[in-house]
Amino acid sequence: MELDINEIMKILPHRPPMLLVDRIIEIEPFKSATGIKNITMNEPQFRGHFPGHPIMPGVLILEAMAQVGGVAMLYPEEHRGKIALFGGMENVKFKHPVIPGDTLVTKAHIVRVRGDFGLLHADGYVGDKLVASADFKFALRKGDNL
Repeated sequence: MELDINEIMKILPHRPPMLLVDRIIEIEPFKSATGIKNITMNEPQFRGHFPGHPIMPGVLILEAMAQVGGVAMLYPEEHRGKIALFGGMENVKFKHPVIPGDTLVTKAHIVRVRGDFGLLHADGYVGDKLVASADFKFALRKGDNL
């Protein structure tokens, strides 16, 4: 199953410029998702990171990866209207820079869930090259009850 940007925006509360998933190319609800983010020079962070040598900030790579996991977590109808909040990040590794023209492909899977808390692992790739990986602790909350 694939999800386009309009379907993603029905699931995630994020909106541009903080919506960092362009398409979900594979999803197994509440288990895993694979999504893409096309990196373009038109994005605002490249005006200052870094002029003449644009590199996607690591924090935005992590956010894009977490959002793909968020789609997997929030896809089931009973989770719609909730927000997946960061509880922490562990084992964060950056292997290679991500630059305009790249397509960041994130493979995220839910490791465990206990109630409204859980652990998500995500790997980010450009082509066949692993560029980043991380474990994300999360809490699911009602969007109007943060």
